[in-house]
Amino acid sequence: MIGENPVHLTRLDTGLRRCEVRRFVALPFDLYRGRPQWCPPLRLDVARSLDPARHPFYRHSVAASFLVEQGSRAVGRITVMENRNFNAARSRRDAFFYYFESVDDPAVADALIAAAADWARARGLDTLVGPKGFLPGDGLGVLVEGFEHPVPMGVPYHHPYYDRLLTGCGLGKETDYLSGRLEETHVLPPGFLEAADAAAAQAGYHLHEFGSRRELRRWFGRIGEVYNRAFAETWEYCPLTPEEIEVIGARLLALADPRLMVVVMRGEEIAGHLFILPDLGDGLRAARGRLLPLGWARLLAEARRTRTVDLLGLGLLPEHRGRGANAVVYAAIFRAVGRFRHRHAEVVQIEEGNSRVLANMTAIGVPWRHRHRIYRLGL
Repeated sequence: MIGENPVHLTRLDTGLRRCEVRRFVALPFDLYRGRPQWCPPLRLDVARSLDPARHPFYRHSVAASFLVEQGSRAVGRITVMENRNFNAARSRRDAFFYYFESVDDPAVADALIAAAADWARARGLDTLVGPKGFLPGDGLGVLVEGFEHPVPMGVPYHHPYYDRLLTGCGLGKETDYLSGRLEETHVLPPGFLEAADAAAAQAGYHLHEFGSRRELRRWFGRIGEVYNRAFAETWEYCPLTPEEIEVIGARLLALADPRLMVVVMRGEEIAGHLFILPDLGDGLRAARGRLLPLGWARLLAEARRTRTVDLLGLGLLPEHRGRGANAVVYAAIFRAVGRFRHRHAEVVQIEEGNSRVLANMTAIGVPWRHRHRIYRLGL
């Protein structure tokens, strides 16, 4: 507990002083020290997301970040944003919060949520929702189940007390996201792959395989257009701008093995996609989220030795659902486990309201391990 020592709330977006940004970025590295289940982000990525000059989100929207300190020690942080593109597409007036971290003290959590709520009210927004980040690929929610299991790369880990802190501030559940893990030894329903291949062939679907990063880069614009249609009905969807598609593409390109990226085709038309990335979580843990001086080397070494892949960005265009394209995707998932050197596949953050994908994953036996919660507070 903080006790009688006073705490100080600082708003970072009034000048982005480097010392305050460093403390904001470093806080979770202190909170989760000794927790091997936590997977750190790249510190540089977090710092960039706070800087309006360096992140495409700020071309159309606004955000503010707050840091709570006790003396010289950071004890809590939060970012709150008005995503104007999301609100325009959904006819909403939501504020999203992200980067919520706190020591186990209700006073710190109260100060953070109050600061975010006041900022949102001043902008005429009527609901505070989160954690939800700036772009697809920013991990969603607060972990509420599965604390004993390491999280995949890019997926948040939290202490068990976070749910208590947020509900104590008056926030309630909005929705949950589930993540699971497939092992190489997982047993499929008899004849699954054969039936999937037959259904796909009959409907005229096939996989496009990439031979190089250069080729993959050339497809980013087309894949981004498919994303904007395939995910339009999901809870988290926000239309991506061309600049945001470029940033997400650069992230993927830095991590991807092009041979593992899945694009489902029918003729010359993209029907859907599945991003399969090598999980570099152990490399990020070893690098402590730093690229320099040795972080790059640790990440490259982990890319060569990891036995785990992450499955994310699973999307099919509406006109191709239930017609065989999904069979191509699900067969590709199981072939990714065991292809090359990989032995495990993490199914990353499927929203519980996405009944079609969730039912399909459950039907093929994905054992769910992590549950992350999105919260809502009326303002």
